[in-house]
Amino acid sequence: MSLSGKSSLSSALNLSEEKQRVPDDASASHRMDSPYREEGLDVQPAGPGARPRDVEAGDEKSPVLPEASAVAASAPDGGFDAWMVVAGGWACLFCSFGWINCIGVFQNYYQHHQLKHLSPSTVSWIPSLEVFMMFIGGPIIGKCYDSFGPRHILLVGSLLHVFGLMMTSISSRYYQFLLAQGVCSAIGASAIFYSAMSSVSTWFYRHRALSFGVMASGSSLGGVIFPIMVQQLIPEVGFGWSMRITAFLILALLIFANFTVKSRLAPNPSPLVLMEFITPLREYPFFFTSCGALLFAFGIFLPINYVIVHGIHIGMSVRLSGYLIPILNAASIFGRIIPGWIGDRIGRFNAMIVMAAFSGIIVLALWLPASGSIPIIVFSALFGFGSGAYVSLAPALIAQISDIRKIGVRTGTIFAIVSIGSLCGSPIGGALISADHGGFKGLQIFAGVTMLVGAVFFFIARASLVGVTTITKV
Repeated sequence: MSLSGKSSLSSALNLSEEKQRVPDDASASHRMDSPYREEGLDVQPAGPGARPRDVEAGDEKSPVLPEASAVAASAPDGGFDAWMVVAGGWACLFCSFGWINCIGVFQNYYQHHQLKHLSPSTVSWIPSLEVFMMFIGGPIIGKCYDSFGPRHILLVGSLLHVFGLMMTSISSRYYQFLLAQGVCSAIGASAIFYSAMSSVSTWFYRHRALSFGVMASGSSLGGVIFPIMVQQLIPEVGFGWSMRITAFLILALLIFANFTVKSRLAPNPSPLVLMEFITPLREYPFFFTSCGALLFAFGIFLPINYVIVHGIHIGMSVRLSGYLIPILNAASIFGRIIPGWIGDRIGRFNAMIVMAAFSGIIVLALWLPASGSIPIIVFSALFGFGSGAYVSLAPALIAQISDIRKIGVRTGTIFAIVSIGSLCGSPIGGALISADHGGFKGLQIFAGVTMLVGAVFFFIARASLVGVTTITKV
């Protein structure tokens, strides 16, 4: 990403002496709107003919960091307060995304118990709606975060999430599960998720991907504990009390989160303007990153949702197959942290491209031909590691190409787009299973291909920033 000529660089360095700068017409034709001009940072994606400057390995002043302003760079990057926010965010993701990570358990349980009279595609609307509602609330919750901070959002989200799970515990009909687990609990989880993600962004700059990875590891551990917890409790105390016990655990962790999660920046109240959510899509890097995240979302939840059902289909015992999701999520703990740590050093876009491609490849190369217990277990572990990077790196990519003061709206916009894939992916997978007369090959091919295409769009987003180069930290 280059500054628009010597005159632009001069005006950016001497902003205090010049009241207004008029960009060169020729270079302006290749630009998209930048939210950073008021900071003297006229950063632009690489347009046609633009050539990225060389960046030495480890150079923190990468041309892809429009956030390199006084506001973002002044982040403490550590200290007691910053890491306490990460700890609170860890608890938030344990309770929100960690709960979402165990949706495969409920897909299998409902198919064989309360909703056994319904097709897999119909049942899959419950976990799909749950993921959709968690993501679709992003723009509104993000705007509320930018205007008022995280405190009240997190409190309301905590109450809704716990209440929804309590109502799920007494549900018996399809519409009741949809409303309690798919809507009420999920909206609460959405408020919890975005409050944590946006708050941590304000406390870290150079180590942002690592901090996101540590926080996101909470979702992985939640994805390990919740499935085992639910499956062990149901035979002992029944479905209802199993849900209530998990709800009480979530309540305890969210009390801690409500006391620790806070933003470093003061709220900036402003009126709600619809175009505020649309304008970021006019920026090439943001647009292509959104496309990559959307396509990857179509595929990422299919193994999480169907790997247990597929394991039983090929002859695994019900008991052994029940551990596939915990294995997947245990591996994703390392997938959350290690790629984030590496991304801070080699470039976050670079790390995302590699991990997204890896996830798609192992679906096609390992899950598709799997016909026994060992290949499925190995696949669950590798996919957990590969796909785990998506949760920690995606917010880091958004922060990297955004004005940190508008992080709530911009994060919400991308995840609202992601919600389309999360809503439609599993029902499409269920329909493919029905069309294949109970087979899983169509679902597996669809999952692998969509994730690989998502990796391609992440590469295009990178290219829009620095051009097609392999030596730049992006």
